[in-house]
Amino acid sequence: MRFPFRLKRNTGTDTGNTKIHPRFGLPKARSASRKLAALIVPAIVAIMTLASSLTFAEDAPQDDGKLRIIVFGAHPDDAEYRAGGCGVKWSRLGHHVKLVSVTNGDIGHWEMSGGALAKRRTEEVRKAAEILGTTAEVLDIHDGELMPTLENRRTITRLVREWKADIVIAHRPWDYHPDHRYVGVLVQDASFMVAVPFFCPDVPALEKNPVFLYTSDRFQKPYPFMPDIAVSIDDAFETKVKAIAELESQVFDGGALGNAKIAAESPPARMKDLRLEKVRKVWNNRAGGEANKYRDTLVRWYGEEQGKDVKYAEAFEICEYGHQPTDEEIKRLFPFFDAPTDAEKND
Repeated sequence: MRFPFRLKRNTGTDTGNTKIHPRFGLPKARSASRKLAALIVPAIVAIMTLASSLTFAEDAPQDDGKLRIIVFGAHPDDAEYRAGGCGVKWSRLGHHVKLVSVTNGDIGHWEMSGGALAKRRTEEVRKAAEILGTTAEVLDIHDGELMPTLENRRTITRLVREWKADIVIAHRPWDYHPDHRYVGVLVQDASFMVAVPFFCPDVPALEKNPVFLYTSDRFQKPYPFMPDIAVSIDDAFETKVKAIAELESQVFDGGALGNAKIAAESPPARMKDLRLEKVRKVWNNRAGGEANKYRDTLVRWYGEEQGKDVKYAEAFEICEYGHQPTDEEIKRLFPFFDAPTDAEKND
């Protein structure tokens, strides 16, 4: 997990006989001490920054000509829900997909919370990623407390750069949950900064701005989701179902709004087939509803014959702040539209 750190500003504190300077946070007593600190502090900060860069850059794939996709969800389930099917399809073709939870999900349950829940949900998305063929990361930010701060903007910017992303996917900044909204805001705010060399200079700026995409939602104000891209996940649906079934705290316990009755009525862990059937039923409605709702967009990309037969879909809206792709670029970034949309590749 990534553990962001904060350098706190000092407002003037007495420590014994030494006064801490309110501007610099350094003792006023001895000029020699100030000079020494002026040399040491930047060195320490530089070492910490370099160490942070090395620690997390090693997760990035090597340059191999394949696509690099990073998906930001607010909690340890959102990225899997919103783009898990496309994640399967990209990974099957050898492309690199990373699903990031921007918070650790530590209040997302009706019965448990804190570090124990954060660890549980991190393990859930790790298992889901193994099934999807993707990479997962959970940031150590408290669930329900995400804010669009400069520190968090830097974190998102570094993640996009470290992954050398071609595509960045996130919530729209208009959503029912504040964490969802602020993920959208943070990713929007990073969409320009990822290419600015002296913003977060410890990670090289991207030479080309990625395509930034929003995931679909049902909200209408200030304007409804407008699908620019719709992808058939018929050939990935069963794999997505299996991955989502690993998110037990949410799917079978009911998450933050669950209760003992919901948990008791869910099939026990030993009854895997019944659990999969429950998830399949839910996502038959959700992903099937996406296909029906965005049928015109599916027909646009797949043609009349294939587009009208798609059963399950994921849809995306192009954010106007990132690179604006042509139709040919979209076909390169989503190399699925000329492929069969049936379920032959389902596991």
